[in-house]
Amino acid sequence: MEHITQDTPDEAAGHWLFAQDCVFLRGVVSMSGLPPTDIAEIAFAGRSNVGKSSLVNALTNRKTLARTSNTPGRTKEINFFALGPAGRTALNLVDLPGYGYARESASKVEQWTDLVMDYLRGRPNLRRIVLLIDSRHGIKDNDREVMKMLDKAAVSYLIVLTKVDKLKQSELDKCLEKTRADMRKHVAAHPDLIATSAEKGDGIAALRAHIAELADLSAVGYKARD
Repeated sequence: MEHITQDTPDEAAGHWLFAQDCVFLRGVVSMSGLPPTDIAEIAFAGRSNVGKSSLVNALTNRKTLARTSNTPGRTKEINFFALGPAGRTALNLVDLPGYGYARESASKVEQWTDLVMDYLRGRPNLRRIVLLIDSRHGIKDNDREVMKMLDKAAVSYLIVLTKVDKLKQSELDKCLEKTRADMRKHVAAHPDLIATSAEKGDGIAALRAHIAELADLSAVGYKARD
């Protein structure tokens, strides 16, 4: 299945970036624990069980970088990973707790949701949100709530469809059409739309390239091809 973008980004830069070291920095449960804002950040957000951990692991060519939802504690935190050559960081990847569902009390869910929303609204070095949407279900009401909040806060977000290998081509085409129609209603939505499969590898190169464009790769040793 194809990925859908408006442009043809530099996939070589994306390949180089995600071949570098990616190390866990910290997990935070409050805004006071956030790392300094001197490094650009790309954050991954989405409903619980959208396939976020699998996608982050596929991007970084690792099996356990982002822990899956059955790991106690980790998915309740905002987790930061430094990506770049040894000793230098091109950007931080930020794995946000899933929203929309959790097997916890309502107060716990509200606490995690508030933490994520505070981060999304108030992080000056946040270059883009990668907002994951399960292609089998499309954009849900709580996704729209997040999109409206990001519009209001003027935080740019890229919509990425997950699990496209589970759809027939006709179903994917319908999902793409509907998603594009929804995107046009939101001022902070990036015009690109990328369809991915962490299992099959669809769209991974395109997403890596998109993220690489947001980092100053020359500062950490990357030399673009002529």
